Amino acid sequence: MPESDVTLLERVVREAGTIARDIFERPHKTWNKKDGSPVTEADLAVNRFLIEHLRTARPDYAWLSEESEDDPARLTAKRVFVVDPIDGTLAFVKRRPHFTICAAVVEDGLPIAGAVYNPVTDESYAAAKGEGARLNGATIHVSARGELEGSRMLASKSTLQNPRWAPWPAMHVEVPNSIAYRVALVASGAFDAAITMAAVHDWDIAAADIIVREAGGLISSLEGKAPQYNRSDVVQPSVLAAGPALHAALLSRLDRG
Repeated sequence: MPESDVTLLERVVREAGTIARDIFERPHKTWNKKDGSPVTEADLAVNRFLIEHLRTARPDYAWLSEESEDDPARLTAKRVFVVDPIDGTLAFVKRRPHFTICAAVVEDGLPIAGAVYNPVTDESYAAAKGEGARLNGATIHVSARGELEGSRMLASKSTLQNPRWAPWPAMHVEVPNSIAYRVALVASGAFDAAITMAAVHDWDIAAADIIVREAGGLISSLEGKAPQYNRSDVVQPSVLAAGPALHAALLSRLDRG
């Protein structure tokens, strides 16, 4: 029986994790792109591995990756791999265990399968449309929390200190570098919500998108719009992920300004 898309994604990102972990644990080359963002030899090595193994398995799927030249053919393809070889490169550079390898299959602008893997903590999140979400094979669900006070929030200080929204109630706040990891942590119920004001790209959140949705959560921009992927513009303006009750409460709060 042919391997399903989600099984393929989870298997290949796990295998790619060995490459990332090996480079992470030794001295490695790091430099800056033209936009000033960091990139490492791991980003490129993992990207090559994902291209070889995913596209060999699905040669009719198009390709969109942070570390590959954009191919406009993706815009007319039925299905597209949307990939971030290392999401959270800054964490990788600083030797923090908060980076992930992300891969999704997108059809008609929406992810239908996704995998997010943290190779240092060995956390493997995966989901397929209509099949629920899993962490290391076990079914996961978002938290049922609807109150902000006492919630576990993933957000930067700059986001929370924006005068448009302050003051916030007492919350437990952390901010891992990988936005995909943040959304996956919400999907598992380990945290209640993730917010970023910063623009992100399709490859940052497409895989985590279907994972949090299949775990019963919602993901949108701060304006409440659901992301659409594989357009000519691959930038998403902001991210808000949470269980339905808290997502509604946050949107209400964020819309006050």
